[in-house]
Amino acid sequence: MKSIIINSILVILVLLSACQKADFADAYPNPAKVAQTSIERQFTGVLNAGIDYVVPNYRNYFVTLRITLNPWTQSIGWINTPNQYVPGSSGVEDVWFNYYDILAQYREFQKVWNASEPDKQENLKIFNLAASVYMYNETSRMVDLFGDIPFFGAGLLSTNEGDYNNSYAPFDSGKDIYVFLLDELKSIADQMKTLSVGSGFLASFKAQDIINAGDLDLWQRYTNSLRLRLLTRVSGSSEFSSRASSEIAEIIGNPTGYPVVEDNSQNIMIDVYDINTPINSKGFQQGINSAGWDGDDAPQKMINFLKDAQDPRLRILFEPGTEAGGEYVGLDPLLTGNEQQALVNGGQIAYYNRTTTSQNQFFPGVLINAAEVSFLKAEYYVNNGNDAAAQTAYETGIRQSIEFYMSVNAGSDDQVAAATPPTEEEITATLASGPVNWSNAASKEAKIALIAYQKWVHFNIIQPYQNWAEMRRLDAPQLQFWVDNSSTQTTPPQRWSIPGNEITYNTANYQAIASEDKLDRKIFWDVK
Repeated sequence: MKSIIINSILVILVLLSACQKADFADAYPNPAKVAQTSIERQFTGVLNAGIDYVVPNYRNYFVTLRITLNPWTQSIGWINTPNQYVPGSSGVEDVWFNYYDILAQYREFQKVWNASEPDKQENLKIFNLAASVYMYNETSRMVDLFGDIPFFGAGLLSTNEGDYNNSYAPFDSGKDIYVFLLDELKSIADQMKTLSVGSGFLASFKAQDIINAGDLDLWQRYTNSLRLRLLTRVSGSSEFSSRASSEIAEIIGNPTGYPVVEDNSQNIMIDVYDINTPINSKGFQQGINSAGWDGDDAPQKMINFLKDAQDPRLRILFEPGTEAGGEYVGLDPLLTGNEQQALVNGGQIAYYNRTTTSQNQFFPGVLINAAEVSFLKAEYYVNNGNDAAAQTAYETGIRQSIEFYMSVNAGSDDQVAAATPPTEEEITATLASGPVNWSNAASKEAKIALIAYQKWVHFNIIQPYQNWAEMRRLDAPQLQFWVDNSSTQTTPPQRWSIPGNEITYNTANYQAIASEDKLDRKIFWDVK
């Protein structure tokens, strides 16, 4: 809670003057030297506060993901060690502190917004809507990780004029937060249908928007694609199932009123244009490929799945081990640590393609992309008995995933492991292969499992937070883990625990949810 209070007054005031998305990477001024904020500047402050957990960053990957979500989803192979299923306190605190940095920025945005004249609010309405969509995206990620978090009353120290006693926020239930997010996103989606922005104000929005370059159509698609993601996530919960069904049907059935991301040209991402500016993926290499640390070793199950499917993403996402004779070999999670280390040291284990990932300083920060949306549609169609539409969406998602990763590989500044573009014949063969072929799935459950496997491959280490959430929700793919009998947490947890810093400084409020703060307690939407 100390971090929430302190960060409420550490507001980054970002001053940008250019009108092109490529110029958003201009150096940000020292906040201490900026005399005052504005709606426009504070909007960019909200977006900028979360950049390190969107664009590939060293600390996110090395300190947090390398020892939590990536091995727990078997998106990487790793060396078995004691206590590997207990979330590391430093990495967990990093994510917690960063979220409340963003929330503090957003609360300051709201403060400036509420103090503005009505005509100014009307002219700059898009800033308010867009800031909220991004904030709600980040908030859903935190609920998916922790469950109950301080939200409705958090980040208000500046608003409360420095009154610490009135700024310790209670924990809100994850379920209540999701209700709020869905209500707000529905309202925003409806407002965006008829939103008109004057040319001068639109130019200002373009200058401040580091995600969609002021493209109103993309903000509509972001809003509705996020709704689709969150509605699908809660669709198995009895309290949300009816709402999820009706609202997903409304979104998919009305592409004009509620457009979503349909192809890779509409992906919602923070692009990197100049690696010599603050917006870059330079930290990716040390984040997953630091000497002596394993963060990019290939997992056995994913490698075998891609090989069995003759999937061209095998060569786009991975490289063979240096001593493996060109063979792709993944690390077996059930071997002892010593056995695994010998294979890694011997150059037998494949690793993530350097051109696509670790040495690609232009890798974009992915928020939502076309393949994810297609797989969400496919799941909806399966659940509603529309097999033909489900197959089309499923196969479209696979094609979009291949296209996305190939484009990232081709656009990398380091072509040390440039991949050969896949042919139509290869892709057709993959779709017809045993592990992928839609016709081989005879039941609803089997079809959902096919979709789940494709989400897993597509998310891999690039969308790890979404990967872990969807794997817990769907219980697929089914993974085997080495059992750590030296620890009370013998297998991967169901959630992260609240950081010690929060417990220390927000003790009274924490006690209200302490009984739920257990690694084995499922998030409310995880009903399987």
